[in-house]
Amino acid sequence: MGIIICAILGLLFVILMPLVGLCFGLCRCCNRCGGEMHQRQKRNGPCLRNTGVIYGFVANHHLTTQMGRSRKLADSNFKDLRTLLNVTPEQINYVTGQYTTTKKKAFSDLDNIKALLGGGIHKQLKPKVVPVLDDIKAMAEAIRETKEALMNVNITLNEIKNSTAHLNASLSAVKKDVEQSLSDPLCSVHSVSATCNDIRRSLSQLDDNINLDQLPSLDQQINNVNDVLRVDLSSLVQEGYKSFNGIPEMVQNQTTDVISGIKSTLNSIGSDITNISEQIPIQDKLANFMAYINDTETFIHHKLPTLEEYDSYRWLGCLTVCGVLTLIVAFYCLGLLCGTCGYDQSATPTKRGCLSNTGGVFLMAGVGVSFLFCWLLMTIVVLTFVVGGNVEKLVCESYGNRKLFQILDTPYLLNENWKYYLSGMVFNNPDINLTFEQVYSDCKENKGIYATLKLENSYNISEHLNIQEHTGNISSNFENMTINIGDIILLDEAGKGSLRNFSSSGIDRIDYNAFLAETGKTPTKVNLLSFADDLEAKANHLPTGNLQESLKRNAQTVRMIHRGQVIPLEQSMRTVHQNIKELRSKSSGLGARVANILSSLDSAQDFLTNRISSVIVEESKKYGKTIVGYFEHYLQWVKISITEHIAACKPVATALDSAVDVFLCRYIIDPMNLFWFGIGKATIFLLPAIIFAVKLAKYYRRMDSEDVYDDLENGYIGFHGHHPTHIRPQLLEKKPSLQEFAEFSDVI
Repeated sequence: MGIIICAILGLLFVILMPLVGLCFGLCRCCNRCGGEMHQRQKRNGPCLRNTGVIYGFVANHHLTTQMGRSRKLADSNFKDLRTLLNVTPEQINYVTGQYTTTKKKAFSDLDNIKALLGGGIHKQLKPKVVPVLDDIKAMAEAIRETKEALMNVNITLNEIKNSTAHLNASLSAVKKDVEQSLSDPLCSVHSVSATCNDIRRSLSQLDDNINLDQLPSLDQQINNVNDVLRVDLSSLVQEGYKSFNGIPEMVQNQTTDVISGIKSTLNSIGSDITNISEQIPIQDKLANFMAYINDTETFIHHKLPTLEEYDSYRWLGCLTVCGVLTLIVAFYCLGLLCGTCGYDQSATPTKRGCLSNTGGVFLMAGVGVSFLFCWLLMTIVVLTFVVGGNVEKLVCESYGNRKLFQILDTPYLLNENWKYYLSGMVFNNPDINLTFEQVYSDCKENKGIYATLKLENSYNISEHLNIQEHTGNISSNFENMTINIGDIILLDEAGKGSLRNFSSSGIDRIDYNAFLAETGKTPTKVNLLSFADDLEAKANHLPTGNLQESLKRNAQTVRMIHRGQVIPLEQSMRTVHQNIKELRSKSSGLGARVANILSSLDSAQDFLTNRISSVIVEESKKYGKTIVGYFEHYLQWVKISITEHIAACKPVATALDSAVDVFLCRYIIDPMNLFWFGIGKATIFLLPAIIFAVKLAKYYRRMDSEDVYDDLENGYIGFHGHHPTHIRPQLLEKKPSLQEFAEFSDVI
């Protein structure tokens, strides 16, 4: 409504301005409307400045400059569109080509089934099997160590028996020698007899303290352990390890055919994906779009030189319009400049200078040109205003807030038979809800053309790229996989018998306390060193002679026996005592330990024989899920890439923005609106400029006549009709006083 009102006012201006100018000219020709060259002196009027013409020059230059950028803008957008069209097949090929990478990874895992599936099964069974084999291996080592301990104890005991016998013989010899020495007649002397009797009584202590003959023999236990060792339990355990660790190899050997079938299935999936990518209508739609782009580009390149040529004419015309306004402004400015510089307040209107008169002439020339061209300028303003204003409101603003798309999406607007025009154009089915606003918004967000144009209505990739359908074939192959590893024998009956024989070998029934008690004794009943020192001390109390010397020799002999026989015997007894302790520790609870090992062995063997299938199924599903997961991830990525990323249509939205928002609105409409605003402003302000110029010109131009004053002598100041430049003589005979002249000036 505002545009219509302004347009009507502009038309009224166009119609009335020439009429007013004509009337004004006729009026002045009749010495009216300021046409009479007579002036009554008044104060000067104000000056009005008009700057609208500057806007016109700026808008004209800006429009020409932007038109020069149009070719570069168009080429840039066409380049982006061609890139979109050329890159799309490469994107599709890249997406389908990534199947090879996925397939290689899957093939690598299939070829490595020994470590992945077989290793997984082995890892699941390891906590149940390996501890049992480790216990059996430890028991085999314990059997060997037990035999060695029994042999060492038995040998050491025999050595101790021999050493004890030799010690007993040595001590007996010393006792006999001492008794012979005590038979000396000197011992019958009263002062010596007491000492001799004490020595004789102490000889009962000079004897061994060990009786190993009362200990039971270990030969039977040693024979039993030797019988156990006839079965190489360590080798049998190693066979169990080898059999158990051979599970991955067994899995690989038994799944060769299944792996070949899965690989064939994967190859067929690759062919299906390639076929699907060829059936997607993206390239078909883009091929149609390519023809439209080619035609548009050809049209633009063909018409753009003509447009640039016409723009040069437009530039010249707008420059002429601005030049006319500039001429009018120049007249006014020159008039003001000349009139102001040449104005002399003391000069009478008929006596004004040439420069002041020239200023008045320039002002009236500006008035004349204004009347001649302002209606034409307003016509240009009205036309550009109507076009620029309507395009700004109806196109630019509605495009910015997307109401333009809503209007275009109005059902049956563009085609009375189509509800949705765009879907009718794309799918030949106007009932599909495909709108201009939705397509523009999706392209603005750089979505793929498949989702933007809703191409699922033409080719539903979700149905053809059915993930469950393709991966289901792989899963069924894994479900049909049969692996038999129930023939694993951890330990045969000979090994079990060996464990049972060791359990019944009797080493846990040995009277270790008796052995420890006997080997814990000292070799002699008395400390030989103390005995020797006591014997030597008593000999020193005897008179010097053969008896004393003999007893001292016996004391020295006892010391030698201690050093040479007792000390080594003590070391042997300590060693055998420690060995017996260790043997008792190893044999403690032997039966229970062997029973537990056999029970765990039977449990593990039963699991391998009867319940391993559940582990195989679980690990097979896990392994198959890993392989299938590669393709599920890939197929999902293909689906997302095709529907959302391939052929991202932001260049289309950018091209549309460039055509409407940039080229039409910014390059053309904005300068056009600035042009009509500037020219219209300048034209409107011509009206007060004309008025002030007409009024002001009378103060600058040289008049043909001026006001005359009389009755000064009666104190009355007045004027009557104008006359030529002569003054009645009677009025000049008396000169007015200064006060009267001041009063006259106030009237003026």
